Amino acid sequence: MKFASEFRDPAKAEVLLKAIHRTVASVPMPKDRPLHIMEVCGGHTHSVFRYGIHRLIPPEIEFVHGPGCPVCVLPMGRVDDCVSLAERPGVIFTTFGDAMRVPGTRKSLAQAKAEGADIRMVYSPLDALRIAQANPDREVVFFGLGFETTMPSTALTILEAKRSSTTNYSMLCQHITIIPTLKALLADPDNQIDGFIGPGHVSMVIGIRGYDFVARDYSKPLVVSGFEPLDILQSLLMVLDQLREGRAAVENQYSRIVPEAGNPQALSAMDQVFEPRTEMDWRGLGSIAGSGAQIRSDFAAFDAERKFALVPADVPDPAVVKCGEVVKGRLKPVECPAFGKECTPATPLGALMVSSEGACAAYAQYAAPRRKVSEAVGA
Repeated sequence: MKFASEFRDPAKAEVLLKAIHRTVASVPMPKDRPLHIMEVCGGHTHSVFRYGIHRLIPPEIEFVHGPGCPVCVLPMGRVDDCVSLAERPGVIFTTFGDAMRVPGTRKSLAQAKAEGADIRMVYSPLDALRIAQANPDREVVFFGLGFETTMPSTALTILEAKRSSTTNYSMLCQHITIIPTLKALLADPDNQIDGFIGPGHVSMVIGIRGYDFVARDYSKPLVVSGFEPLDILQSLLMVLDQLREGRAAVENQYSRIVPEAGNPQALSAMDQVFEPRTEMDWRGLGSIAGSGAQIRSDFAAFDAERKFALVPADVPDPAVVKCGEVVKGRLKPVECPAFGKECTPATPLGALMVSSEGACAAYAQYAAPRRKVSEAVGA
């Protein structure tokens, strides 16, 4: 298939859905609940809701929404760090737009900007580097947020900043990594995950072999998936086939994009600039060992934490929101007591309601009556 519309073909979706209904009838089921299939990536969550896939699959299957949205797991204390840097005299703070409305304890970046801080939305870290080169009398800080998907571009930008001797550019590093996160989820004795629809964008960079532990150590199937409705339906069917056959493997549905060994140039740039953090705080998940990246000492001049002697703030989430339970797959967003009340798209308390990939935002945006397959995938 060559075009996106072909991955939304209602007739092909009907074929896959019939196969899913047939296959699930032969899958050994948990005693007191449906099968829990976690879509790790927030992009998958929004595709599931946008196309009504959660309403078309058999009731024996339930999607649970994972932690693969970097904005959704951004701790409030880190937002406070961003605001404190942005409010310093002489600083231009740059960030991707999806971080602007995430609430901190005092305010969000959007509120700080409204109050006069020089905060600029950019589309890439190179945009921030160009701002620094155009404003040599100002300190320009870029907020480096994201999983391995965005790490190559930030690494290459730091390499370019060093090559061009741009001394007024630095990065606040909030990069997180997917493998330690999945290990933490699976090591939780209360986890009830039966299989995974694995992330596509991250896997374009790291490949699929890093997920081998999911099948080897925990006997769970994982299928790396694309983001169109047919991708997700085929990936779900591949997971069900493994469960039906009593096997666990890592498979690559998204092979048109994801190479098994990942992208060697991207991995090389990441390794040159970044090293693992001992611990990383995640909103709702707490501290996860080895789950974040920090800038190597060779590039300390471009590390905003070192440059500004930043002491990261440790701030608990508001008690009323249950972001952690949602990203662990233990609660649906509508089961959070704040959903649709204190926490709405207009007045978000939790990052899951802010992010374009957040599960709560998906529920708020796409909650609708059941649709026919042709209406859903052909929309």
